[in-house]
Amino acid sequence: MDLLPPQDASETVDAEQIGWIPLGPGESFRPLRFLPDGRGRVLLLRLEPGTVVPRHRHLGEVHAYNVAGQRKLLGTGEIVGPGGYVYEPPGNVDSWKAVGDVPVIVHIVSYGAMEYLGENGEVLRRDTASSLPDVYRRYCADHGLTPLNLGG
Repeated sequence: MDLLPPQDASETVDAEQIGWIPLGPGESFRPLRFLPDGRGRVLLLRLEPGTVVPRHRHLGEVHAYNVAGQRKLLGTGEIVGPGGYVYEPPGNVDSWKAVGDVPVIVHIVSYGAMEYLGENGEVLRRDTASSLPDVYRRYCADHGLTPLNLGG
């Protein structure tokens, strides 16, 4: 039994073809890949200086690599700059802020759902693995764009 994929099965995406898709004030993303069976997503996240990612919990693991700019992890005060990598285990609760004078861009691989939390830990909103593909498709439809095949 051959477990290797066929030659030339690689799929490429020119991220520059995808504009920055707004998620909220000062926050936008570029999807790179939606994993099969709703397992997760791969994306670039961009935050304008001063923008805060509210307190949230990931139900799966997260790998985040800073491409540009700096962000401050609000729980620890640690500053993560270009080339910095942050691993978040399942169940991790955090919040962070884009600091400095330039936008922060983070390459994120995230598995499972994410829950935004209120002051008392109550779930205010839950984003599932299908939430961002829906945002992407809606953005393309609203702007007359043909969605790229990003998996899923």
